[in-house]
Amino acid sequence: MPGAGLGHRLPPRTDHGPWESTHVKGFRDFLTRGNLIDLAVAVVIGTAFTAIVTAIVKDLITPLIGAIWGKSNNFENLTFTLHGSKFAYGDLINAIVTFLIIAAVVYFLIVAPMAKLVLRLHGAREATERDCPECLSSIPIAARRCKYCTVELVSLTAGSVTL
Repeated sequence: MPGAGLGHRLPPRTDHGPWESTHVKGFRDFLTRGNLIDLAVAVVIGTAFTAIVTAIVKDLITPLIGAIWGKSNNFENLTFTLHGSKFAYGDLINAIVTFLIIAAVVYFLIVAPMAKLVLRLHGAREATERDCPECLSSIPIAARRCKYCTVELVSLTAGSVTL
């Protein structure tokens, strides 16, 4: 096909059938977008990880806490009754412990190492702009007058501010 070689793009299709409206095309584009696939994979992995952590909490940590307190090693059975309504606060304790473990794992194994890596790769960057105290617009650090509101500014040296 002429013009379809490397570096050339084909013109957009205009012969949509009656079944392919703008909405259907937009929906198809949404489904095939890379971000949606990445999000679906993250949800599946997160669900599997949550099941593992829930099992660790239920089968290892909860009995350990129960042994320390000298109580039942199953928090699921912890309940109290008020005016005929049964409150299962043991499940809440399991859910809180599970959440704290997941949050700790995400922070210590993902967030903190990535922050260190980014800092190591990029280092501390020096600021090149500051906010005008009068109109709050971004202006160069060395500016003596705001280019937006024309207020006179105290001059700062470029190397004195870091982000």
